[in-house]
Amino acid sequence: MLFKLLLVACGGFFGSIARFWISNELNKHLIGTWLANITGSLLLAIIFRLYVNELVSDSIWLFVGVGYCGAYTTFSTFGKETITLLVEKEYVKASLYVIGSLFISFVFVVFVVIW
Repeated sequence: MLFKLLLVACGGFFGSIARFWISNELNKHLIGTWLANITGSLLLAIIFRLYVNELVSDSIWLFVGVGYCGAYTTFSTFGKETITLLVEKEYVKASLYVIGSLFISFVFVVFVVIW
């Protein structure tokens, strides 16, 4: 069990660093969160598909799927940015942000699962 926890923790370490880097490179704009959530959803779908088909080990799943993707994607920041847009009365931008994030992530996941 300790080894599994270490795998998740190490994956989370690298995922959080990647998320922080994207945020800084894009000057903490919405696009950073959007990009992290979209690419994280795609990566999670791919690694999940490989895991379900027994093409990657439990260790890879825990490190990449649970740890890395869990830390790399960021629902809390997505929620905060959406609320900020709504408070600033940027209703169209908030709607596009939410719909775009959810729709594109969902399409990627469906494509990978069906593929």
